[in-house]
Amino acid sequence: MSTSGPARPPKKDRREEARETARLMRAEQVKRDSRRRLFLRGGIGIGLLAVVAIVTLVIVNNVNAPTAPGPANMASDGILLGSDGTTVSAATTPALEADADPTATDQSALADTANIVMYVDYLCPICGNFENTNGEQITSWVTAGNATVEVHPISILDRLSSGTEYATRAANAAACVANYEPNKFLDFNTAMFAQQPAENSSGLTDAELTSLVDGAGATGAEVASCITDQTYSGWVDASTQRALDGPIPNSDIEQVKGTPTILVNGVSYTGSFTDAAAFEAFVTTQMTTAAGE
Repeated sequence: MSTSGPARPPKKDRREEARETARLMRAEQVKRDSRRRLFLRGGIGIGLLAVVAIVTLVIVNNVNAPTAPGPANMASDGILLGSDGTTVSAATTPALEADADPTATDQSALADTANIVMYVDYLCPICGNFENTNGEQITSWVTAGNATVEVHPISILDRLSSGTEYATRAANAAACVANYEPNKFLDFNTAMFAQQPAENSSGLTDAELTSLVDGAGATGAEVASCITDQTYSGWVDASTQRALDGPIPNSDIEQVKGTPTILVNGVSYTGSFTDAAAFEAFVTTQMTTAAGE
């Protein structure tokens, strides 16, 4: 029995086989190198994208857009209205610069009057109830020179305007009137609540707001453009947040927790918003207290 293995191929054939094996090995190495280079390129690309994303995120998170400048005559975030006994007019103040802190009204110069401060949202139905109940007597007090009223329009009910952000647009319209026709603000405020839309509606359109403002005597292309362009919507956002964060100057409360928030000589009113006699009695009490009687 033969114990030898299979016959070996001729020497020439062995050389050809070796060359073919080497060629295949080289081809496989080229493929591996190509895959490695592709992987490295992809890895570097992904890494660069990740770095860019991280840097962009850092930039976005660390660069806060500046707060938009505010309207003239609202340096306190509200407009102060008083009278010489015959004509209601607004206290004039320069526009609040972007990112500037509001300047609280100096009430020491108003010691002989009832100083009524109101934080209102023009979509708030309770604000509407308060205005419908007390607006006329407040206007009469202010006109006679017995009271001042400082109105702070804020926006907390955008979620209840079917996506139109009516509360912000209405507060922006208020800022437009304060800036261009400040002495018409009290008439504007009355008209806004007289035509107040219901919650969960789309509210008034910009054209309807402009028409309402015109009806209150605050006419002019600049006011109309300000409403359409929402010139002060950024300020509305900022002033609303300031009211919600606090502190509230000249008051016994830290922050606004809802609308309406009504203060008289710094004391918050907690009575009925639909009882004119109750509010009048509260105002009288605060005046008596202030006079030391």
